[in-house]
Amino acid sequence: MLHRKIYQLCCDGREVWIFLRDQQRWIERARILDIEGDLVTLRYETDEDDEVCSWEEMIRLESIGSVMQKLATVSRGDVEPLVSEDCPEAEQIRNHRPDANPE
Repeated sequence: MLHRKIYQLCCDGREVWIFLRDQQRWIERARILDIEGDLVTLRYETDEDDEVCSWEEMIRLESIGSVMQKLATVSRGDVEPLVSEDCPEAEQIRNHRPDANPE
């Protein structure tokens, strides 16, 4: 089951947070590049002192204890969230009835 879910996340190309239970650490904002047998290849970046390091790591499927993905982000500031009327017209969802007569 976990293998299928990780494969789906790999196909989606979204960022994930993965907990490695054997090392007791989180890998944050990783992309799953490939799954071959029981090996999962991840790519992620770390921010260390004055440099950003890019990593590619192969881990065993059995080492993965948890996988998370961020669904949404909302600002906590005093900013009004955008509603459909604020979106560009091409992105607005409208209620159209094909049988309705335009006025």
